[in-house]
Amino acid sequence: METIEYHPRRDQLAYTFGGSAPVLRIKPGTALKLWSEDAFNNALTSVDDVSAEKVDLRFVNPQTGPFYVEGAEPGDTLALHIVELTPARSYGASATIPFFGGLTSTDRTAFLQDPLPDTTWIYTVDTTRNTVGFQARFGDFELALPLEPMLGTVGVAPPGGEVRSSLVPERFGGNMDAPDVKAGTTVFLGVNVEGALFSIGDGHYRQGEGEACGTAVEGAMNSTIIVELIKGGAPAWPRLETDTQWMAVGSSRPMEDSWRIGQLEMVRWFGELFGLHQLDAYQLLTQTALAPIANAVDANYSVVVKAAKQLFPEADAYGGMHADLRQRGAQLI
Repeated sequence: METIEYHPRRDQLAYTFGGSAPVLRIKPGTALKLWSEDAFNNALTSVDDVSAEKVDLRFVNPQTGPFYVEGAEPGDTLALHIVELTPARSYGASATIPFFGGLTSTDRTAFLQDPLPDTTWIYTVDTTRNTVGFQARFGDFELALPLEPMLGTVGVAPPGGEVRSSLVPERFGGNMDAPDVKAGTTVFLGVNVEGALFSIGDGHYRQGEGEACGTAVEGAMNSTIIVELIKGGAPAWPRLETDTQWMAVGSSRPMEDSWRIGQLEMVRWFGELFGLHQLDAYQLLTQTALAPIANAVDANYSVVVKAAKQLFPEADAYGGMHADLRQRGAQLI
């Protein structure tokens, strides 16, 4: 298996899906060892730093990529298996940002109230204990939380020459902020343009479902990913697979439309996996699915619809691609 290491310079980072020239051409089956910058572009390094003064909104959610996958054509399926994610710094940052977040008024949900204070929290990474440390800003409370690295953004270029901000989750993936996008997960994305042009970024050292205040424990990340290509079979929306679950991600506004998208995509996937009629798949999904909120704060909201494999007969999605990539990934660790 060919392994390529890539550490972008600051001027090589991308801030959109679509609209950027590829940084590398790679063959299917390649393992990538990548570095990505945090969502703030390393602007918040101290509790004395505040977003209004330090964060340049033109350069947030920087992406590593895009990567051109040889042979990828519209209608194909890109499989990205996350082998390993490790913090690339000894600290992560989170913040409340004025008029942004799930529990404050915003530019779209507008009220006559003052914004929440522009406040930064710094979490110290303890790799020995595998924790990130929370320290209260308005009291003496401290707590060591388990380190649970994930990627907030994984996506391909949108169709039709469209260019979308790296803050947006959509059918091309993007800023889904789903905690399930972690080591051991295979992400399936429909290819929209020649070469797929996928990017990753927005590393989180941990995040609760919903990302309530709008920012996770944001940190630079080292990622090991295996890239594969499946000819045809493009899913309409992102799909995820782990050893224990099949998942579909819907991203839209209002949130119930995100839920509907994920539900419909799982109905379609049940049809593919088990040969079920649409109504039978709908009925089965109704009795088995979980639907946690991935994010309630981005330009679109993301909902992950999950089906536990233990409830179903064995089935090989995409010809058993996930299991195959898991075996290959084990050789890299």
